[in-house]
Amino acid sequence: MTINIPTMKMAAKAILSVVLLSVAVAGVSAKELRMASGLPPLHPAHDPLYTHFQKLLPELSDGNLSGRLFGTEITTLGNMRASILSGMVEVGLFLPAYFPADLPNFNLVGDLSMLGHQNPQVTAAAMSEYILTCGDCQAEFNKLGVVYTNSHANPYSLLTTKPVTKPEDLNGLRLRTATPQHARWVEAMGGKAVTMATGEAFEALSQRVIDGTVTSISDVISFNLGEVITHITLLDMGTFHSLANHSVRNNVWKGLSLEDREALMKASVVANVRTTARWLEMVAEGKGVAQENGLEILEPEQSLVDITQKFKEGDLVDAAASSEERFGITGAEAKVERFKALVNKWEGLIAETDGSEDAIVALYETEILSKIDLATYGQ
Repeated sequence: MTINIPTMKMAAKAILSVVLLSVAVAGVSAKELRMASGLPPLHPAHDPLYTHFQKLLPELSDGNLSGRLFGTEITTLGNMRASILSGMVEVGLFLPAYFPADLPNFNLVGDLSMLGHQNPQVTAAAMSEYILTCGDCQAEFNKLGVVYTNSHANPYSLLTTKPVTKPEDLNGLRLRTATPQHARWVEAMGGKAVTMATGEAFEALSQRVIDGTVTSISDVISFNLGEVITHITLLDMGTFHSLANHSVRNNVWKGLSLEDREALMKASVVANVRTTARWLEMVAEGKGVAQENGLEILEPEQSLVDITQKFKEGDLVDAAASSEERFGITGAEAKVERFKALVNKWEGLIAETDGSEDAIVALYETEILSKIDLATYGQ
């Protein structure tokens, strides 16, 4: 197939012109928010995280707010920060892990994947409450010019090209990791941690550059990893929760009325709960596809469970000390303990409900949103 470069350039210019035009007429439709997830259409952090958020905004704001959702042709996760700061995007998905020096207090707990609960709704709520009530975290976001809403969570396991059930099976394995704590775990188990984007894992596995990946079982479907792995080990690897779901450009937030801020936060919470639920659905679907394709789903031996738990407990002190040394965070150990306490708190709260969307959203409202002064939040 012949690619017409001039035609592609013209198309790109046309898309950019549309975006810039929307910026220019912002005063005409000031309450239509320009939004982007930076992810493909089928990714849960796009649908439902952004598609449902877009639908909920006018419903919850009595029509005062709406959203125009842009795709990856406009921006991606990698350049979301620049897109928000330039004003091209007003609400976007932010990955603080991309900016460790700018958001060290967020990443202190965001990187602690293995503290994530087996029920990711617990982790998502604990993470959201922690960041929303963390003064140092809020100061970091304010300096970047964005307002934080909440975080969702995705449960992680171990996907490999070799069977892994006991500690010695990890010796020498090259495993792709997404967070510093997972990387430290791999190294502690005698393996080699390899840092790369999720989208690069398929090629790396097919070329045997890596032997596996610490990730969601849903990647069997979403990234076709079922074609290049042979085994799934149901080892609890916590969650990926280093996410700022609907990060709002600071000057846009300041221009919203109190009622519209409340509507935006409520829409964000509902989309958050639905997205975390969707990840769980995709994990179940991933297991089904894996079984259909003849992949082995393995239970870890108790020795692997025990050594992983021992690592997790010891690593918390090291993680706190490292954050204090690298980024000058003060009281890191106490902050980690506070996050642990919030995980325990939300485990108990959610366990007392039927686990439904309505029940979890109601908890967000009573335990978090009702205690935040949105008139001053994000200022």
